[in-house]
Amino acid sequence: MVYLGSLIALLAYSFFRLDEFSGQVVHEWGLTAYVELLTQAANLDIILRTVLMAAAVTLACAVIAFPVAYLAARHAGPRVKALFYLGVMLPLWSSYLVRVYAWKLILAKEGVISWLAQATGLGWLLDAVLALPVIGGPSLSVSYLGMFLVFTYIWLPFMILPVQAALERVPGSLLEAAADLGARPRQTFRTVILPLAFPGIVAGSIFTFSLTLGDYIIPYIVGSSSLFIGQAVYLQQGTAGNIPLAAAFSIVPIVIMAGYLTVAKRLGAFDAL
Repeated sequence: MVYLGSLIALLAYSFFRLDEFSGQVVHEWGLTAYVELLTQAANLDIILRTVLMAAAVTLACAVIAFPVAYLAARHAGPRVKALFYLGVMLPLWSSYLVRVYAWKLILAKEGVISWLAQATGLGWLLDAVLALPVIGGPSLSVSYLGMFLVFTYIWLPFMILPVQAALERVPGSLLEAAADLGARPRQTFRTVILPLAFPGIVAGSIFTFSLTLGDYIIPYIVGSSSLFIGQAVYLQQGTAGNIPLAAAFSIVPIVIMAGYLTVAKRLGAFDAL
């Protein structure tokens, strides 16, 4: 009741407007905040930037998590599996802020990555990566690359665990039947294992996508002046005092995730949670 009541209040405020002269919220129903949200190029850039980052992080987490989860689920013994769970869960025991600030030190100009690049003579490669063109700017800032790395690291356990659980539920009899019917390992993986594990990937993507979509701490600490949705909500309701626009920004990830969850449910993702 508290959660739904908060969402309803947030939705209601998104239909109010801010008086430009007094700076007070005018409780009159209208679409002023949504018009401002969807017509200003800066606001659309924030939404596009956030969605692209969430999609990239989700894809990277899936690519990294699947082989790790596969080895743990199909090939690891009891002791190795216990170490696997410990290794995946151990970072979650430390403070979220500690991990983010640790990455900030790693990604700094005098950090470990820059030092290794210079020590191994690969500084030119690092400079070339940072000069890649991207949407919305002339070059790829180190902050974007840093945010991508930090997001992927922070949310990776939320992808590994659902995928590992889905892979463990794949019956061994199906793999034996595929082998008896002449399927090679690659064909078995493509036609049996991957389809049955796909709901686990979708389930993990719910966490990685939604958490990236609404996070504002990582972009604030590791990022640049380019805002993400979470930062926009924080600034609009705090510094700017434009609560209707902040509420309208908050509705964006809710709408996106509502559609995302609808698709995920049809793909059987909830069965893998």
